[in-house]
Amino acid sequence: MSINLLLMLMLLVMTWCGAFGGYFLKLASDTDLKQDFPALVKWLIVGLLSYGSGAILNIIVLRYLPYTVVFPLTSITYIWTFALSYFLLGEPITKRKLLGIGLIIIGAVCLVI
Repeated sequence: MSINLLLMLMLLVMTWCGAFGGYFLKLASDTDLKQDFPALVKWLIVGLLSYGSGAILNIIVLRYLPYTVVFPLTSITYIWTFALSYFLLGEPITKRKLLGIGLIIIGAVCLVI
């Protein structure tokens, strides 16, 4: 596996970590502190570990790739967040959201080519 392919894979996993971190923190925010404190703590820990893992991967990738490529490609996180919110939280898909996702994909492809 080439180093660039490995870095792109790390960048992709970094964006997944960010999306899942947000998802688990959303679950924590929806948990009643008085009624289910253990679940709140569980979701907070998993969410923070996800974000932390993504941050560590971000640092590693930034060491080898230009900031002007890595930072804009973190917008891929929004694509995963969109999918998670639809499939796991039941949030609606709108034409406006689809347009935004399409523009993110076009921008990411332009950066990588």
